[in-house]
Amino acid sequence: MAEWSEPYERTINLADPADVKLIGDFLARFDLTFEADVEFTTALFQDDRIVATGSFAGEVLRNIAVDESVQGAGLTATIVSRLMQEQAQRGRLHYFLFTKPAKAHLFAALGFKEIARAEPYVALLETGLGSVEEYCRKIQQQTTHLKPERAAIVVNCNPFTKGHRALIEHAAAENQAVIVFVVSEDRSLFPFADRLQLVRQGTADLTNVAVFPAGNYIISAATFPTYFTREEDKVVAQTRLDIAVFAAKIAPALGIKARYIGEEPYCPVTNAYNAAMQEILPRYGIAFKMIPRVGVAGEIVSASKVREMIRQDDWWGIKSMVPPTTLQYLQSPAAEQILAKIRQSDSRH
Repeated sequence: MAEWSEPYERTINLADPADVKLIGDFLARFDLTFEADVEFTTALFQDDRIVATGSFAGEVLRNIAVDESVQGAGLTATIVSRLMQEQAQRGRLHYFLFTKPAKAHLFAALGFKEIARAEPYVALLETGLGSVEEYCRKIQQQTTHLKPERAAIVVNCNPFTKGHRALIEHAAAENQAVIVFVVSEDRSLFPFADRLQLVRQGTADLTNVAVFPAGNYIISAATFPTYFTREEDKVVAQTRLDIAVFAAKIAPALGIKARYIGEEPYCPVTNAYNAAMQEILPRYGIAFKMIPRVGVAGEIVSASKVREMIRQDDWWGIKSMVPPTTLQYLQSPAAEQILAKIRQSDSRH
């Protein structure tokens, strides 16, 4: 038997193409992809041969892999400990981790708690300060005024339109209360803070509606394992994991019995998400409600159409598709820089 040599740790230089290729080639053996948005990567070497690695981006610990020749030697714990140490130095004390469902127990032994899984693709775990239960408790404390039979809507609102308003009105008319979650990721042309404010202003007259940030647990980059899955499995893994978190953790805690969505005639990713909801939510006793989109002058109302009208300076068209609160915002100095950015962009988001 070859003599055991103690592995040594080295921080990977993410600006060095040779280092990046080294990690990418190692991860490829595990069907993992090394994404460009990682902030930090560490690796363990034995006799100048890489035997383990791990990375993080934001709160998510990623791409943790250990060579078969050294499995059982505690190197997974070494990698996780190093990543958490670096995270703590950056002021982060809560961590998400993705792994294959069959490997989830290994990380549970390191103090991680499973949130949900989407077989056979991925399991989502977390540890540190904060949890999905705490997230739900905070919303519980702010919704005590709402009646117990509740529906939910998840929206991006980039920006808030008459279509969003109609969907929320419809749900509010059919249910004792509605909780609206606004996607918190700042990856849209309209910043999250502005989108949240627009939804709250645009629904202020609906007394049985409460609006909250979606946070890290609903349609969040922090909990979407795009880096983890092969290209053809990405949408399936993303949608099923996100819906599992909502159905198993969030809905029961908040008394949500139905989830409303608007029809999506154009986006294939959203269509896949809606199809997965239609399949999965009823298993948890949650009704799936798809509502036809509203139209103006024969044209479907959509946020993407409003952004296109902004590019064209079509204010008559914009006025027809957004409620007064959104129009007031769009015509205010607060929106000037955002409108300029939209006019220079062809982004779908």
